[in-house]
Amino acid sequence: MKVGIVGLGRMGGAMSERLRGQGFEVTGWDQNDEANRRLAAGGLHIAASARDVAAASEIVISSITEDNGVRRVFTGPGGFLDGAVNGKLFIEMSTLQPMTGRDLAPQVEAKGARLIESPVLGTIPQVRAGTLFAMVGGHAEDLARARVVLEKLTRRILHMGPHGAGYAMKLAANIGLGAYVQAIAESLALGARQGLALDAMLDALSESATATGWLKAKAGVLKGEAGDMTLDIRTLRKDIMSAVATGALTGVPMPLSAGTLTSLSAAVDGDYGAGDIAELPKFFRDAMLQSF
Repeated sequence: MKVGIVGLGRMGGAMSERLRGQGFEVTGWDQNDEANRRLAAGGLHIAASARDVAAASEIVISSITEDNGVRRVFTGPGGFLDGAVNGKLFIEMSTLQPMTGRDLAPQVEAKGARLIESPVLGTIPQVRAGTLFAMVGGHAEDLARARVVLEKLTRRILHMGPHGAGYAMKLAANIGLGAYVQAIAESLALGARQGLALDAMLDALSESATATGWLKAKAGVLKGEAGDMTLDIRTLRKDIMSAVATGALTGVPMPLSAGTLTSLSAAVDGDYGAGDIAELPKFFRDAMLQSF
């Protein structure tokens, strides 16, 4: 089967390698020429545009950072819908606002193609192992067709509902992630001001009722050590902004997320945006505490 991938960042690049390893014929493209060169050196066939990826593929995956970028990939010059796409299936795997999925679906269907959204929980190790968790929005019959690809990337696929539902669930999940990282930041800052050692605090937190796999995996980064990048601060900030905006449009107050967004925005402004989200607690202690 011929599969296309547009967006060859950390997730898209890893998905291209995983699917090639599973026997799919994969064509990719990214607006970043360096990403194209890096993946081409590894053997991935690179097309000239998103439109050309769609032309070469039966099923097309997109993994893009933000809503406007996805809209351009679908509807802009050289985008998917700039060419003939009748009969093709698009699997949109970014983390977006629900309204984006609801807006794009009828435009795709008007061109004779189909679209589902499938944001995922998990990062690069889960891509490589095929153990992501997919939250799908769209028509059940289109998901049935997409399973041939999604089942090679995931351990479980959950159909959340119509278009927009998958994105809504991903934002809901990332609200919890953002709040947890902010809680760790405040916990470590409070303890530090009371003279507690960082190693001892992390040891104690690992025994608490709120200990998670994330805390264990990121203990080294929280101590200031180098570690694998999973999700950067700038991207989590974008996701929390999307959650707050979606809440505002639907009458859901989000004071916790708004507070988390304050810290994430300060970190981006403080040149921490490219850092892993586990670096937020250090920024919080270094830059956001009051002096007495």
